[in-house]
Amino acid sequence: MAIRILTDSTADFTPEEARELGLVVIPLNVNFGPDEVYRDGIDLDLREFYDRLEHAEKLPTTSQPSPELFLTAFEEAKEAGDQVVAVLLSGALSGTLQSAQLAADMSDYADKIFLVDSMSVTLGEQLLVRRALELRDQGYTAAEIAHTLDEEKSRIRLYAVVDTLKYLQKGGRLSTAVAFAGTLLGIKPVITVQNGRVGVAGKARGLPGAYVTIFKLISAEQGGLDILRPYLLGYTGHRRTVEPFSRYICETLHLPKPPIFPIGTVIGVHAGPGACGIAYFAAEKED
Repeated sequence: MAIRILTDSTADFTPEEARELGLVVIPLNVNFGPDEVYRDGIDLDLREFYDRLEHAEKLPTTSQPSPELFLTAFEEAKEAGDQVVAVLLSGALSGTLQSAQLAADMSDYADKIFLVDSMSVTLGEQLLVRRALELRDQGYTAAEIAHTLDEEKSRIRLYAVVDTLKYLQKGGRLSTAVAFAGTLLGIKPVITVQNGRVGVAGKARGLPGAYVTIFKLISAEQGGLDILRPYLLGYTGHRRTVEPFSRYICETLHLPKPPIFPIGTVIGVHAGPGACGIAYFAAEKED
């Protein structure tokens, strides 16, 4: 019995890589209006999206996939006799996991479907999906994969810096007063995902200060970055923003250059253009 690895579009795999890896990807939606609904990663070119976002008077909204989309994927797996491990974005940030659970409950195949709350999103979620693929290729069962992911996901770290606070403010992630004061002072918050929720890991004056804050957070962690596991960089709209991360990885940590991924429309709505981030597994603490 084969194992299908399923995820959602906020894991930010490129369509080409998803096909190469044999991933099943369920898209979320970006809504510029009731008559303008786009499937994340499918219907809207990223350059066009970020250009529209920069000039939009009203922030677009995002919406989770319907249970029917998941049900179709689960029924296809059932027909092929495959089990499913679904690694999805944090249930605290989206109803996507709930849609998948409803679909599993609607099917008569629930005992062959294993849902994993990544407790993360974008690059962090992608790391967990890649781990699922690795475990599958090593011969783990679907149940063993899900169990291992649940044990290891707490080691994933995701840090990002945003170029402007207005998208976090417009999306309700930051108060208007805080956003206004931060903009006046040139404050750049360092964003993280902890316990499945977006939080602020630190603040700095200007972008250079924000990068340094993240580097300090990485080095301050006991054991630091796990060099035996993959690490990823991502950006919204402007690839040049990840260069300080790339130099840090290569010149300070003396590690191979990491893969760099464009971050898609759903996360881009909340982060805005000009954001960038790093995701990695924290090294295991020694006893």
